[in-house]
Amino acid sequence: MTLARVLDARRVDLLRVTEMVTPGSRVLDVGCGDGELLRLLAEERNVDGRGIELSQQGVNDCVAKGLSVIQGDADADLDDYPDDAFDFVILSQTLQATRQPRRVLENLLRIGRRAIVSVPNFGHWSVRVQLVLRGRMPVTEQLNHSWYDTPNIHFCTITDFIGLAKEIGAVIDRSVALDQQGGQLSAMWPKWTWNLVGEQAIFLLHRGSRGNAGAAGAETSARIAG
Repeated sequence: MTLARVLDARRVDLLRVTEMVTPGSRVLDVGCGDGELLRLLAEERNVDGRGIELSQQGVNDCVAKGLSVIQGDADADLDDYPDDAFDFVILSQTLQATRQPRRVLENLLRIGRRAIVSVPNFGHWSVRVQLVLRGRMPVTEQLNHSWYDTPNIHFCTITDFIGLAKEIGAVIDRSVALDQQGGQLSAMWPKWTWNLVGEQAIFLLHRGSRGNAGAAGAETSARIAG
């Protein structure tokens, strides 16, 4: 049984990320955890994959699977990578746990010709209901830690991420929102509905002209439904 079949019900987001990667590409997975995505990319896309992971246990798990992974911190160590070192740099469900999300995103776009970022959506209707009706920090399937032990320190919504991409002059080439069952929301829906019923979103981006952030933002708006 392939890893794709195993992940089908459990981590649909990893399958959608894999679909965005060109076969045979050079890939860096930032915050690669136990290496599930790197293994999937090797099986399904035959990539030249590398990983960086903060936890020693995660690094050990990856190395045990034969993956090329080093220990490192997305906030501190991405500065050391040269420009355009990879075809794709991936940050899956990790941006909200970084200390400087904007700087991390800018580094992803600098290091890779394309960046793929997935984020849990703090604007989901269930999060709003828990805040309004219970008056407590929400716990969901995607945001499954209590406020006192969560690794997440910068929550954002789908709309927030789109705004950050526009602010730094990034161009969103493709975006996908997934519901609680992992189903893909229609690209024809207005984006406020994604922000309401999408539990997570995945974005494929590239850096625009640094001197023309406004034009890049307009291009982002035009292409986001792709």
